[in-house]
Amino acid sequence: MLNFVLCDDNLLVLDRLVSMFESLFLKHNYDAQIGFKSGNSSEILSYIKNNHTDVLVLDINLKSDITGLELAEKVRKNNKDMYFIFVTGHLEYSMLAYKVKTFDYLAKPITKERLEETLERLFNDLHNSPKNYINIDSKQYVDQNDILYIKRDGMKLVFYTKSNVYSTYSSFNKLKDCLPVNFVRCHKSYIVNINNISNLDLNTNTIFFMNDNKCFIGPKYKNDFLEVIKNGNYKNN
Repeated sequence: MLNFVLCDDNLLVLDRLVSMFESLFLKHNYDAQIGFKSGNSSEILSYIKNNHTDVLVLDINLKSDITGLELAEKVRKNNKDMYFIFVTGHLEYSMLAYKVKTFDYLAKPITKERLEETLERLFNDLHNSPKNYINIDSKQYVDQNDILYIKRDGMKLVFYTKSNVYSTYSSFNKLKDCLPVNFVRCHKSYIVNINNISNLDLNTNTIFFMNDNKCFIGPKYKNDFLEVIKNGNYKNN
């Protein structure tokens, strides 16, 4: 699920933006949410520091100790992949916004139709250039870092993440070849993200993750899997 954060010091504008975003998420069945909204730059920075954020939508001309551009510069230093969408009534700032790799610029008053175009481009961009995202289907994108493990369940693939469970009909072997090296086959029905493992029980061949999630190690894959865990010796899993 893509997590959006909205920042505008005009609370009426902020609430209207939230309403438009959520309406479009529902209309197009986008797997996205408004994780946080605020007109306070410090609150925005604190939230982003402690919570995964995919898209930051912010006003350039904040009535704050820093501008929206300065806020974006602070965020960009630690996050190279986040999408920035600027909104403002001051057209003269439009060119400055692109200094921080801006995805789009929306002039106030924002119409639902204009916002809809931006969201369509954003999801198309994710589809065509996935970066750290896995495209589950045309509307669902999952950050690879959030995936705990992937299970083959008949003809379906089930993605267990830190906060949600997703499923789709797809080929297990085809997906395996597209994943980064930290995704390791541990069982005929499981691929795990070793970066998110919290504990191993080799007596029961159980892999544990956060929130009581777990999967299992198969005897055929155990030696290679443990080799990766111990020595980082990645093979063609």
